[in-house]
Amino acid sequence: MRYSKGSLYRGKSMPDYQLRQREYLLQISRAMTSKLDLPSVLRLILENAVEMLQGHGGLIALRQDDGSFHVRASYGLPGQLLPLFSPLLADIPHLTGRAHLSRWQIPDLQIKLSLVAAAAGMALRQVVALPLVIEDELIGVIYVFRTSGMAFSANDRQVLSSFADQAAIAVRNASLYQQVSAEKRRLDAIIEHSADGVMILDCQGRITVFNRALAAMTGWRPEDALGRPCHEVLQLHNRQGEDICRSDCPLRGLSPDANLYIEGDIERAGGAPVSVGITYAPLYDEEDRLISIIANIHDITRFREAEEIKSTFISVISHELKTPVSIIKGYAGTLRREDAQWDEETVREGLDIIEEESDRLDRLISDLLDASRAQAGSLKLEMGDVHVPKLAQRVVEGFRLQTDVHQIELDFPPDFPPVIADQERLRQVLSNLVGNAIKYSPEGGKVRLGGYVDQDKVTVYVADEGVGIPLDEQPRLFQRFYRLDSSLHRRTQGMGLGLYLCRAIVEAHGGRIWVESVPGQGATFYFTLPRQ
Repeated sequence: MRYSKGSLYRGKSMPDYQLRQREYLLQISRAMTSKLDLPSVLRLILENAVEMLQGHGGLIALRQDDGSFHVRASYGLPGQLLPLFSPLLADIPHLTGRAHLSRWQIPDLQIKLSLVAAAAGMALRQVVALPLVIEDELIGVIYVFRTSGMAFSANDRQVLSSFADQAAIAVRNASLYQQVSAEKRRLDAIIEHSADGVMILDCQGRITVFNRALAAMTGWRPEDALGRPCHEVLQLHNRQGEDICRSDCPLRGLSPDANLYIEGDIERAGGAPVSVGITYAPLYDEEDRLISIIANIHDITRFREAEEIKSTFISVISHELKTPVSIIKGYAGTLRREDAQWDEETVREGLDIIEEESDRLDRLISDLLDASRAQAGSLKLEMGDVHVPKLAQRVVEGFRLQTDVHQIELDFPPDFPPVIADQERLRQVLSNLVGNAIKYSPEGGKVRLGGYVDQDKVTVYVADEGVGIPLDEQPRLFQRFYRLDSSLHRRTQGMGLGLYLCRAIVEAHGGRIWVESVPGQGATFYFTLPRQ
């Protein structure tokens, strides 16, 4: 609703004028309840105030954190000239309570207007300014200007005071909204970038928040998980295989001051399970009604793996070390029996077995020491020129004497260059890889040891035609004490340190090692070494 300047006083009675004022204020109130965009609401307030007071233009300046005032809305004034109005924003007095509101005024305001008008080239003759106050705190000032010489009356100030009150309410509402919005953005950022999974359920158990860490754990995209029941997305099973999430009774029965902690495994399609610990915390309203349940999901896979490694270590050490010690002790005890006379051949065979088992024990201890050094990052190398094909030939000749069902072949190009490496450590890598190829292809077949050359590196590979390796277990092959979970692998000897040491040695040389395999079709291990 708009009226031409001068029409509100001339020919209008006071009740009619007050009615117009109420209509303006009602329009502003409606705008304030429909939107919280502070600049647009302030401009609407200012526009109506200027027209009500038959002004030429106006400003609303808000107080900043440093105490200065900054123009946040203007009407009827060229935007490029607004910096020239800064003298009007200086020396604005503070308030000490609403009792002093009637006596509040800016010193020398009319003189400052004259200076501003001259600098801006505008015929501004009169100005009225009233404070914007919230809870006895001055938060801003509203100005209205006239180009005529008619001074603002007490009634004009009363009218402007109503608009100032509306502007103060708008500032407070917008400030509260901005604080809530900023807090929500901050909370959303904390949840979204949390290293732990975060999920929030409504009182019906449907997902309302699902962050990226939890998406990585479950394989669900957040947009697909929202709105779904918890048990459809978080397929959590305990060690007995029971679906924990389907039973929502424990969640509904949580008291306001109690949390529920659950451990289980998240089952993922096409991926290995992820072990997690989940803390459920309920949120109730003032009437003790359940609003939501906040779930914090922590990946404890590494802790579980550490426990398994400890258990495996104890089991392997007790078995692998105890076996040769028992054999050595048994043969030594047998040979030293005073009631038996052993022939020379029997003694020689017994001593050979003692020596063989002693060598085996020595290798086991060396592997443990090497694993400890690798873990500490102190694996030492004695570097020199190594001709890999010749080294591979010697390794293969040793293994050919140990098997009758495998055909071990070499496949190196004639121009394969020498590399700078630790020859004994490299022999250890080749022996481990070829030994595994033979061990895990019990039906025999070809075992190929070869390599090829790139511009900046050489690549060596060992391929077999054995049982192969499941895809989900391949990333864990090079961990300490890790052994594949199959009947064949459980029947084979070893501590699960061979591939771990291979990786440590290759990486100490500046290379990398990996495996490619299809179950039932064999496996190929590759490793690279830098060229000279």
